[in-house]
Amino acid sequence: MQKEEEKQKKHIAILGATGSIGTQALDVIAANPDKFVVEVLTSNTQADLLIEQAIRYKPNAVVIGDESLYKKVSDALWEHDIKTYAGAAALEQVVEMEEIDIVLTALVGYAGLKPTLNAIAAKKAIALANKETLVVAGDLVTELAAKNRVPLLPVDSEHSAIFQCLAGEFHNPIEKIYLTASGGPFRGWDKTQLESVTRAQALKHPNWEMGAKITIDSATLMNKGLEVIEAKWLFQLKPEQIDVIVHPQSIIHSIVQFTDGSMKAQMGLPDMKLPIQYAMAYPKRIYADFPRFNFLDYPQLTFEKADTETFQNLNLAYEAMNRGGNAACILNAANEITNKAFLDEKIGFLDIARINADCMAKATFVKKPTLDDYIQSNTEARRIAEELIKP
Repeated sequence: MQKEEEKQKKHIAILGATGSIGTQALDVIAANPDKFVVEVLTSNTQADLLIEQAIRYKPNAVVIGDESLYKKVSDALWEHDIKTYAGAAALEQVVEMEEIDIVLTALVGYAGLKPTLNAIAAKKAIALANKETLVVAGDLVTELAAKNRVPLLPVDSEHSAIFQCLAGEFHNPIEKIYLTASGGPFRGWDKTQLESVTRAQALKHPNWEMGAKITIDSATLMNKGLEVIEAKWLFQLKPEQIDVIVHPQSIIHSIVQFTDGSMKAQMGLPDMKLPIQYAMAYPKRIYADFPRFNFLDYPQLTFEKADTETFQNLNLAYEAMNRGGNAACILNAANEITNKAFLDEKIGFLDIARINADCMAKATFVKKPTLDDYIQSNTEARRIAEELIKP
């Protein structure tokens, strides 16, 4: 009887379990023990939290990315009968485990690409929180998903919103989508003000609680740029069909406009657990005790144009999307380096977009890249960015 009940639950692998999305996904699982089982947990370096999570959620296996931490994790978990693996190869292979129903990819950056491709090849449903996977190699990922009939279920709040708006509309053509942006902590600032922005200021997002990398990307509008590219692949759209509008309250998460002029918007309080739960439970909606939105608490919902003159990363993303080939891969690689350099206080806030643009101009462009081309482009763009950062 117990085995039958376990079979009816969805078995989840969480790649990046110790990050912001991963920990919130575990909160969703903890609130729905009758619907979800943790099968695999992974972390790159946070061994202590991974051990704590594993003891609580009792997965079949864990992977620690940093191989020097293998013994620490293994020693802590052997008596709990939890398998421990380490390294990038283990991360790429663990997603193929037969028991897994859905893989939540919550890794940060380019690191999510190979594990996601392997999971798709193993015909696992993908709850995609790692937008960089589609930014880097959207053509390869979507082709492989279509070939294996694997659903790509978006976890980003904006893409989840579009996905929810398209329920029952899959045969109706989209005219346009609007991805909403909070504007970040520096909405309304000019370049002179941004020259002296500190790490601490940039990490204070007005509406969302997120990891450091995505919070900086949000402040530079690069996050929105990456989301634009992700939306192109998820919903098979042309660049001119994707618009960005600043909505400081973050209540309307995105909008779909259909060819008859009708528009659908998905609304709710800014809480990442909602899109995480929607993706994991799809196609069902399940109860959640999340706080409810009250219109009277938000008597005004406002909208404004994104300032792409000041925040040039958004323009770079459109440029990469229009150019095609490996351009978005180059931009993403450069941005991962510049984002970290800003967090490490090696460059200024405005240097992020400047160096990203220089990398796009200098890196080798490939019109029809293979996976090996993407891997080489990623390496080359990182090297160029690092050289440009050196004093």
